Amino acid sequence: MRLDGTHYPLETLGPGKRLGIWFQGCSLACAGCMSRHTWDPEAGTSTTVSEVLALWRRALAEGADGLTVSGGEPLQQAAALAELLTGAARLRDGARRHEGSAGPRPADLLVYTGYETEELTSRRWAALGGADAVITGRYRVAEPTRLAWRGSANQRIFPLTPLGAARYAPHLRRETPGPRLQVVPGADGGLRLHGVPLPGELNALERRLRQDGVTLSERSWRP
Repeated sequence: MRLDGTHYPLETLGPGKRLGIWFQGCSLACAGCMSRHTWDPEAGTSTTVSEVLALWRRALAEGADGLTVSGGEPLQQAAALAELLTGAARLRDGARRHEGSAGPRPADLLVYTGYETEELTSRRWAALGGADAVITGRYRVAEPTRLAWRGSANQRIFPLTPLGAARYAPHLRRETPGPRLQVVPGADGGLRLHGVPLPGELNALERRLRQDGVTLSERSWRP
């Protein structure tokens, strides 16, 4: 599998503190996408599902509330996604059995896809089989929204399991006032931005950084 990166704790793409996993490669190329660096399927880093599941095991031990898979487009690596979700659910369920009913509530598995629901073929649904919820739909720059964890008004949250329904039903129409970006220092000396920004939030961040003497030489949201 090829990934753009991972991060824990992620706090802007789903409820609670989560392990974030960003797949590399996306041919959908939505106009206005803030993650253009994830489009090239040959970029990013090659890794294995086992290595990523080791990160998930560590996150669970630290009390993670969930796992969020985004990208890029995860369904363009459908076999790897299916294996990852199956393994993540197995580790989550094993941890729950070990802790017993007195342990913390189970961690959920959330997947972002740019495909519309009518584009989710049986093969793509099969790849999502281990997920508790999926957020679907292209990013549409002309349809901004304050809906929680979504970048444009057309995007929808679909709970897929009883856990997904319990965790996400309160958020289907919930709005967030912002800010909705998490700024993380990157290993390469740059900054990584996690989340779905409100209109103008990226420009406001750039202005604040300039005031602090930080200039961005490259921006993933511009050609």
